[in-house]
Amino acid sequence: MNPSIGMIGLGEAGSAIAVDLVAAGASVRGWDPAAAAPEGVDPARDAASAVAGTEIVMSANSAAVALEAAQSVVPALHEGQVFADLNTAAPSLKRDLAEVVAGAGASFADVALIGPVPGNGLRTRALVSGDGAEAFTAAMEPLGMPITVVEGEPGAAAARKLARSVFAKGLAAAIGESIAAAKQLGFEEWLYADLERTLEDADGALLQRLIDGSRLHAARRVDEMEAAVGMLEEAGVEPRIASASEAWLRSLVRESETGAPR
Repeated sequence: MNPSIGMIGLGEAGSAIAVDLVAAGASVRGWDPAAAAPEGVDPARDAASAVAGTEIVMSANSAAVALEAAQSVVPALHEGQVFADLNTAAPSLKRDLAEVVAGAGASFADVALIGPVPGNGLRTRALVSGDGAEAFTAAMEPLGMPITVVEGEPGAAAARKLARSVFAKGLAAAIGESIAAAKQLGFEEWLYADLERTLEDADGALLQRLIDGSRLHAARRVDEMEAAVGMLEEAGVEPRIASASEAWLRSLVRESETGAPR
């Protein structure tokens, strides 16, 4: 039989997942202080009512209120229940959440969603760690959620997502800064097309080329990024990413000279 699920948080991500769970045959009861329950989701009067008697609790709100949300439903949790936190949060917060949940006798699943939930919903790839990881996976995989269990304590899944976020959000910031400079300098369309072509042509070997090339050519690339910083400043664009790249390359040069990372 499909599990009963209590959903805390019915924003963009929570609603998308809840709707897909209902379509997959699960019974979903949801609550959000600012959003109405989508069609098919049984609306609850409060967070505790949403999770009472369910097999799986899914918290999908934000890291800022994740601890408060967990604490608010502790009286309604029971032994054998799985509390799954889907919020993007630091590993330390995930461990704090696990302690709160353990006090009520429930198990905890640190769920890290990899990729955008809009457009994917329940089919968003997920990493899961914690003592409730196996039970969460057993309940959710048959409903269509692609899950990889990560060994380790709560926070192990979150750590992997945040390390990945450094790349993904850093890439977005670098693109934004370079496009801003190109716009000021009058060749935005050319640069956009060139970046688009670069991403389209990217292959699996690109990652290693970027890593090896940065270390091998760090000294020369310091000069290149120093010039880029100067150009951005002259164009009136704050060189946040360019300056950080220059500093990182300088650290690689020092590392190669001393043999020790700094």
